[in-house]
Amino acid sequence: MILTAMLALILQPALVAFVAATCECGYSVTTPNHGDPLIFTDAIESNFLTLDKLDSDNGWVPQQFNVTAKDGRGRYGKTFLPDNVVARPRAEDSAGEENAGLELVVGQKVEGDAVSGAEIDSKRLDLHWGSYRAGMKVTEVNGTCAAFFWYFNDTQEIDMEFLSREFDRDRGYFPVNLVVQTQQSKDAGFDASKTDHFKRINLGFNPAADFHEYRFDYSPDKVVFFADGKVLAEMRGDGMPSSGGHLILQHWSNGNPLWSGGPPEEDALLKVQYVRAYFNSSDMDTASREKAMDGCLGSKRVCEVKDVTDGNVGTDENEAGDESTDDDENDDDSRGARTVLALSPMGWTATLAAMVGLLD
Repeated sequence: MILTAMLALILQPALVAFVAATCECGYSVTTPNHGDPLIFTDAIESNFLTLDKLDSDNGWVPQQFNVTAKDGRGRYGKTFLPDNVVARPRAEDSAGEENAGLELVVGQKVEGDAVSGAEIDSKRLDLHWGSYRAGMKVTEVNGTCAAFFWYFNDTQEIDMEFLSREFDRDRGYFPVNLVVQTQQSKDAGFDASKTDHFKRINLGFNPAADFHEYRFDYSPDKVVFFADGKVLAEMRGDGMPSSGGHLILQHWSNGNPLWSGGPPEEDALLKVQYVRAYFNSSDMDTASREKAMDGCLGSKRVCEVKDVTDGNVGTDENEAGDESTDDDENDDDSRGARTVLALSPMGWTATLAAMVGLLD
């Protein structure tokens, strides 16, 4: 009875437009040194190398809004503009254009006491427990904040933020700021550095020199952060996120000397090749759960999501078409290299049980 209830919590309906037919029973994700694989039902796989226009039809929404200097705690305000989101698809006859992908631009000019920046949000707002990844190349132009994060509200947020003012080539110091916003950070005036859920980690490589994959795995009471498949940090504790939310990619500056710095002396670019998300939806009902559970208690296919490591971000083995479905509705998706697994009824049940901690 307990197992059935917990399985119902985990199994959630997969939307046809996002889940490959050959992965009808989900996606298997392994976190190094963190136990059994996790099974997720839904996937969003966005390949910005082939995208010539970004809009809600391909799952992402460019944002337009303003933040005052006071509200943003900066010297200047922030203006997020759709025109600062630029799609640069790779030419069909080119295997490795350095500038291909999606660009999020921070402008050098201060106009109307604000600095222009860029933000895109996932159209789906139901991203719950999951593994979230982005292939990115940040700017080395001093004075911006580049961010890849999951958001529900100001006290449930998971961030990876890159402050170009902190980069130091001479010392080989290239940090990423890892943040889980909680009630504790709100009580500290949203200064997460005064909480247990903030870490600044030196990546050990220059994130502005090439593309790398940045990832966080969000599960009950725990968030694990990665770069190129290597664990950077793990955060646990009271008040960790528990809701469904959405993904955001953001690039901005407001002159705050304690955070973004800037404004930049020239236009600065955050370049994104792809976003891949494997997750369970927070939108569910009992009938859908039972249907999904019944359908997967047999010899069904689960796709293994392979880890990206330094050196293969953006290579052919991680592009659309490798070991993937022929689903026409997902021609623009970047599937990545995966292995299709066939699980017996007991194997499926045991794996899901392990995910929720019923098996050690």
